[in-house]
Amino acid sequence: MDFSPKEILNFVTENDVKFIRLTFCDMQGNLKNIAIMPNELPRAFSHGILLDAASFSDCYEDLLLVPDISTLSVLPWRPKSGRVVRFFCSILNLDGTPYAGGIRHNLQSYIREIHAKGYSCEFGTKSEFYLFDCDQEGNPTKNPHDRAGYLDVAPLDKCENTRREICLSLEEMGINPQSSAHKHGPGQNEIDFKCSEPVTAADNMVHYKTVVKTIAAQNGLFASFMPKPLSGTYGSALTIIMNVRKGGEQIFELKDGKLSESGKSFIAGILDHAPEMTAFLNPIVNSYTRLRHSGAPNEINWSFENRNPLLRIPGQVGVHPRIEVRSSDCCCNPYICFRLLLAAGIDGIERGLVLDDALCADGTEKTFPKLPATLDEAYDLAQASDFINQHLSEEIRRNVYQNIKRQLALYHAAEDKAQFEEKQYFMSE
Repeated sequence: MDFSPKEILNFVTENDVKFIRLTFCDMQGNLKNIAIMPNELPRAFSHGILLDAASFSDCYEDLLLVPDISTLSVLPWRPKSGRVVRFFCSILNLDGTPYAGGIRHNLQSYIREIHAKGYSCEFGTKSEFYLFDCDQEGNPTKNPHDRAGYLDVAPLDKCENTRREICLSLEEMGINPQSSAHKHGPGQNEIDFKCSEPVTAADNMVHYKTVVKTIAAQNGLFASFMPKPLSGTYGSALTIIMNVRKGGEQIFELKDGKLSESGKSFIAGILDHAPEMTAFLNPIVNSYTRLRHSGAPNEINWSFENRNPLLRIPGQVGVHPRIEVRSSDCCCNPYICFRLLLAAGIDGIERGLVLDDALCADGTEKTFPKLPATLDEAYDLAQASDFINQHLSEEIRRNVYQNIKRQLALYHAAEDKAQFEEKQYFMSE
């Protein structure tokens, strides 16, 4: 939405807006916010609102939050009288320059860089989550809200009404869900989103998680995005969809059943850098519990036909040209992941990488190279990567790596590893 600050101020007055949430995302992909009163909004636009960053990063200097006017959205679950609106924010240093640890700016700057090379792109997501019952005190349990299975309907699917409320709330906010369904696990759901430009898609992804948890709570349920919350059943994935053009031409469009050379090189770049990106696409210990089970991709491969590879190229007639990266989960930071996936693909094109047919998962059974099997292994590969160093600032890397090190220290010190994963991740993801 293209509005001027004056138009925004008029909207706030005319629509009885009483609180403005200035939101941003921390390095771990968690949504954070500061709520200001309407009379503070002019100052937010002109100078920014002071932010103490030490509580969520290793930055011990004050920073500024400046609202991105184009991201105005009304929170539909708040009262109509005394409304609450939300902006995503840029994070600036006190002198007005971009903060080097600003993940949103990091993605924005890279999009400008590839635009100058003639590329444009869109991202979409397919996001899975579980709905659990709460006890009489309102505390989450590990009891799934239903025992339904893949694409079941009511009365087996008891999550249907909550999913519908989530989708309607997202639509009211200008976030465009495309479809929703019950997934394979008991109480497991998926909502798919239309593709949009990368920063908007990342904004939508982090806010979507808050919407899901809020609507679930209003229905007396608990929503979890934990990659593997239940043993013996399916984990929850985040499928990342990419649509890329060069000079206006789709690089993933199949012509006579064949992919363009640039499309092949883009895919080859993602597969080449997949091991070192895994710590960012799968950033918690529990991510690797999921990757070891239930058909989750743990090998470096691609496919037109097989639905279980790391990277899939849908080839159906009438489907917009795209690729799907299937290894990630919702604990990732989408701003970081989108940047890395794009950079890996562009690197593949610029190096002229050839897509290896030996990595194609169509047809006969094959043995493929493996993704990192643990967070320890993924962390070591990321730290040693020149590619990661090139595309993420020192501040971003340092904060992400420190969080991983803390996780691993606690995990290795825990006597009961399964209990550690439940306590550490179930309530927070």
